[in-house]
Amino acid sequence: MTNLDKLEKIFPECITEALDDDGKICRAVNFERLKQILSGERAAGKEAYEFNFVGKKNAELEAHRPTDKTLRPALDESRDFNATENLYVEGDNLEALKILEESYLGKVKMIYIDPPYNTGNDFIYRDDFAQNADDFNLAAGNLDADGNRLNLQLNRESRGRFHSDWCAMIFSRLLLAKNFLSDDGVIFISIDDHEQANLKKICDEVFGEKNFVAQIAVITNPSGRDYGGVARTHEYILAYRKSEALSINLITDEENKFTLFDELGGFELRELRNRNVRFNDKNRPNLYYPFYVNTQANDENGLNYISLEPQPNWFELYPQESQGIKTVWRWGKEKAAANLNVNIMAKRKKDGGWMIVEKYREPKKMARSVWADKACRNESGTLLLKEIFGGKVFDYPKSITTLIRLTEMATGEDSIVMDFFSGSATTAHAVMELNATDGGHRKFIMIQIGDETPANSEARRAGYEKISDIGKERIRRAGDKLKAEHPALDTGFRVFKVSTSNFKPLPTDLQTLLTFVDNIEPDRNEYDLFFGTLLSKGMTLDKKFAAEEVDGFKVLSADGGEILACFDEKILAATFRKLAERKPRKIFFRDSSFASSADKINALEFIKNFAPDTEVTVL
Repeated sequence: MTNLDKLEKIFPECITEALDDDGKICRAVNFERLKQILSGERAAGKEAYEFNFVGKKNAELEAHRPTDKTLRPALDESRDFNATENLYVEGDNLEALKILEESYLGKVKMIYIDPPYNTGNDFIYRDDFAQNADDFNLAAGNLDADGNRLNLQLNRESRGRFHSDWCAMIFSRLLLAKNFLSDDGVIFISIDDHEQANLKKICDEVFGEKNFVAQIAVITNPSGRDYGGVARTHEYILAYRKSEALSINLITDEENKFTLFDELGGFELRELRNRNVRFNDKNRPNLYYPFYVNTQANDENGLNYISLEPQPNWFELYPQESQGIKTVWRWGKEKAAANLNVNIMAKRKKDGGWMIVEKYREPKKMARSVWADKACRNESGTLLLKEIFGGKVFDYPKSITTLIRLTEMATGEDSIVMDFFSGSATTAHAVMELNATDGGHRKFIMIQIGDETPANSEARRAGYEKISDIGKERIRRAGDKLKAEHPALDTGFRVFKVSTSNFKPLPTDLQTLLTFVDNIEPDRNEYDLFFGTLLSKGMTLDKKFAAEEVDGFKVLSADGGEILACFDEKILAATFRKLAERKPRKIFFRDSSFASSADKINALEFIKNFAPDTEVTVL
């Protein structure tokens, strides 16, 4: 045992972390603190309430340092690419968050993360903030061919910076995460005792102490693990809001779900019409359809019978208009058919009109701070994943019940949910499940680094080389099952991968610069350029997408044709005119799309005159 070990044993509060002569982190003695303890006198100097750790300043600088990376679409790994509004991003989450930040600033209603726990054996992301150059990372073997950080390292206590490494890793990412949250947004973070205290201090600083919502204790293992004579049975979920605008929803009371109203001999009624004008017959056509009401026949409760098919002398009823907009039902037609004249019927209003009502039997309650449900245990998540894959391909997946409950607490029917430590994609699965249950249209953004599965693991033997492969396959399999019961449900996802810029670096010498013709990397295709440009313009990646041919040239479009792009070489003048005649909001070309400088000037002038409101971008 060294003298430092002996001192730590006697005075643990005097041991801290500092840089040695070589710039490495090591254990050190806080001599001022030791002097105060030994002398019993008050130490001189100013005091302040603050939380510091080695690497904090560099972590903050890294969070605000711009990135030159981009996202490249992987169509072959995606599901329903053209129509889905869900995203799956593979790559280092720090870079991914920077790339997505401008496009999704203030648009995410809920973030959930389950970062690696700092147990002394778990992997953490290698963020060498002191030496951030790509040359260093390449030399260290930390980057793949696309410039993405790959290596993860064990954060062992023997490294001397056990807590600082973890704190720096999570601090930089939370600084970015805050920018994604809407004013009424909330972040949930799973954690255990090893870093709970430090995480709370970091969150107090990043989100503000007044925005602390709750610390939920989840009983994940009732048998517990022996930690020094006490069997620890729980983990935590820390919840912080973006601002006071957050309103936590009531959740389904599972204990009384099927008994409370039956015992009372009655039910509650709530209108089936969605009063939110953002949901209408144009963007939710699957929710806009008529009911046919029997105005004469009713049941013992005075509710009238309904049908989805025309009946002689029955009244045809659509959702009511609001503010001149045709609203929609909360349920799709398939769900309505399954509940016809059982859980939904027609009711005459006081003004003589009609409405469709749901016989509501699921009481709600406020979420509690302790979750002891069996469905929230670790074994529940493990069993579900085994059922999906037919074997154990992932360790310690979160319970889907836990994620459904958090999503129910925090989101509305059209919210965006993000998870940037997505692992086996439990969050994506939970979002789809909840949408299937309540008819919502929540969208997910999953981010997962492409770290490899262990060489001799069951996952590797099953063909899953990366954790991200497991996450994507889970969404596919869970989506297939849900889609069979809910055909209108969005179970697709667009896969994007963090990569180096689409553009070549500018030459530094004049001679090469003069011969520099094409600034686009040769391995990039039209999809890379299209979505890279959307990101550079601060636009989201969830827009409906299509591809077509015009005069033999490939044209990409999004947002119902409001955004057009053609990156083919030497486009015909007639083709430029045809695209301009559509008067899109934005249109993208590459410089080599024009046969000559004169053609470029003529084409841009034509677009300017014919479609003056169209914004043209030439790469």
